Amino acid sequence: MSAFKTLAALLALAASAAAQAQRVAMDPDNPTCPAAPNWSSYREMRFTVMERPGRRPVLLAEGMVDDNLIPRLRTALQSFQGDEIWLRSPGGNARIGNQAGTIIRENNLQTRIPAGWACFSACNFLFMGGTARFVDPGGLFIVHMFTHTSNREAIRQELARGEDRTVGLIGEIEQQSAMLASEDNDFLIRMGLSRRLLTEVMYRQSAVADANNRSTRRCLTREEVIRYNVSNPG
Repeated sequence: MSAFKTLAALLALAASAAAQAQRVAMDPDNPTCPAAPNWSSYREMRFTVMERPGRRPVLLAEGMVDDNLIPRLRTALQSFQGDEIWLRSPGGNARIGNQAGTIIRENNLQTRIPAGWACFSACNFLFMGGTARFVDPGGLFIVHMFTHTSNREAIRQELARGEDRTVGLIGEIEQQSAMLASEDNDFLIRMGLSRRLLTEVMYRQSAVADANNRSTRRCLTREEVIRYNVSNPG
């Protein structure tokens, strides 16, 4: 066998093994996503500059979108000499994510989800802030339906207090959810994404907020991130 044929056979074998590994890693409860996305376990988002010899540095943003993220992001950007942020996060505070995405846009930064990294929930808004956005092959842009019903203990307490309190709680949830939907819509338009991402994907997911229910997540395919203008082609 020639050297060329040997190399071609090895490449085909490697591609087959990679595809098989990906299939094995998928979540049986949610075939659109891996069972364990690589989105960091940091409880607060950390910003770290990664130097690249001969190239501009990148800012790594890893961890939860926490309530106190904005001051740390502003501080990190003050001395940052690059033009791109790489994101890896399980989400967190949606409104903080919205604000952070706006800051990223104001600073004319690109955003990227590298191969093997995942950006979920509130992290989506940071990513959307990029003037150019890239989801690398093997990177994951994961969405769900944003909801105000995550505090189940509060819901149980209101239910126990009777019908009037329950009706009041439902009304508050409806109002806050409508406001959040309006904010989502406005943000997507300003960032240049298709509103169909909300209507065709995000708002079609279950609204039940349950950290243990992996089926409520939706990993966008490569074709979808391009169709909804989440990621630039290439």
